[in-house]
Amino acid sequence: MADREGHGYGVILLTFMVAYVLAILPLPPWLQWGRPEWVALTLIYWSIALPERVGIATGLVLGVGLDVLEGAVLGQNALALMVVVALSLVLYQRLRVYSLGQQAGVVFILVAVNQLICQWVQNLEGIGAGTLSFLLPAVSSALLWPVVFHLLRGLRRRYRVN
Repeated sequence: MADREGHGYGVILLTFMVAYVLAILPLPPWLQWGRPEWVALTLIYWSIALPERVGIATGLVLGVGLDVLEGAVLGQNALALMVVVALSLVLYQRLRVYSLGQQAGVVFILVAVNQLICQWVQNLEGIGAGTLSFLLPAVSSALLWPVVFHLLRGLRRRYRVN
């Protein structure tokens, strides 16, 4: 039983590592603004699927790691991801019974909250966007939610992560 639990953590950790790679993967300049928030999407999925394993501390650790990877102000993504995972944990029982379209709508709101917090910190630095274009990752993340959901659920079932 303990081996299966350890293996489950390995699968979860691997999905977060893939999300990190996708978060820093070079894209053409015209695609940069719409890059989905891969780490937030993965964190939302695992906090809905396994709220007893993935929580606010996970959001803190992932956020600090993302801050280091992106070269952002230390704590910017950590704060944003902690808020996102806290909201996900509050809503996880409802989200589980929503259709994929309804879940995508909630994911849009959660990622928009993530983007708003990051934008707020960037405005404090004086480097924030002047338009609402900073919300494009929320749109692309919501559109990709069904794909991410099915991929991660398939991994969770295949490797029996409980």
